[in-house]
Amino acid sequence: MTHYVKAWILALGLILTPTMASAQDAQPEAATTETADAAEASASGLDPALYVPMKPTPGVGMPVDGGVDFQPQVSATGKQALWINNIILLPIITVISLFVLGLLFWVMVRFRKGANPDPSKTTHNTFIEIIWTVIPVLILLVIAVPSISLLAKQFEPAPDDALTIKVTGYQWYWGYNYPDNGDFEIIANMLPEEEADARGEPFQLAADNRMVIPVGKPVKMLVTGADVIHSFAVPAAWFKIDAVPGRINEKVMQIDEVGVYYGQCSELCGARHGFMPITVEVLPEDKFNDWVRANGGTVKGDESEEAADEAAEGTTAENTTDGEPADAAAAAN
Repeated sequence: MTHYVKAWILALGLILTPTMASAQDAQPEAATTETADAAEASASGLDPALYVPMKPTPGVGMPVDGGVDFQPQVSATGKQALWINNIILLPIITVISLFVLGLLFWVMVRFRKGANPDPSKTTHNTFIEIIWTVIPVLILLVIAVPSISLLAKQFEPAPDDALTIKVTGYQWYWGYNYPDNGDFEIIANMLPEEEADARGEPFQLAADNRMVIPVGKPVKMLVTGADVIHSFAVPAAWFKIDAVPGRINEKVMQIDEVGVYYGQCSELCGARHGFMPITVEVLPEDKFNDWVRANGGTVKGDESEEAADEAAEGTTAENTTDGEPADAAAAAN
């Protein structure tokens, strides 16, 4: 009987030992994971005290259910384009469509077989031909003047003080380089649905990392593709430019309102074309500088401040060295 009891105790010990060992091993592993995450965050140079992602405003910078108009525009170019569309193009299109529809109904009623058994043999009317030639030309001129102005404005060269960002389209994500701020790179992938919901962002439009720019400042966008043709588009800024491999396309983006604005790749680029969103966060300049520093970049002016601090430290050291004999002489006296 004693042998049976010992055997049961031994078997129970063999069963419980791996379970206890696994539980004990799990704690160091979790601690190791947390330590690794902390080390990775520290190595990346990110500082949560400097930058916290801005929450988007619902309905701003993103599509809305049942929307029939363009998104509210946050750039000067976008506001001009929206004005041309709503004030010039839509009224002209509406009048032309109603006029042609009225002509169709009039012809259907006036010249139907029952009301006009003996059809007219007229084949030429000089006055009508002049009218339907001159009026369309005048309409095109009215449309062309503001349209050419808008087109020229969209391709104005960037000013000398513009911030430069190089945008690279990959299959299937975006890369943002900041050559003016230490040439660091941000890689942006689409957020999973759970993470997007947790951050209060629209799914399939939210990216894990954002392209951040200062508000009201011109940004020289240098756009290219690493593999196939992509297209960088942000509707709220009226901005769209192709990313072509082996070619750098340049265009100026300037957004005049702080906020978060979404876009997508607008060129069919492969199987995951619909899953490479664009998130642009626009911050005040001081907050933008904090974001740059949080990502390990440099801000213009930081170098001069560091040089001034080093010069001040050098001067202090020299004064201390020069002061030692004077202090010794004073002590001797």
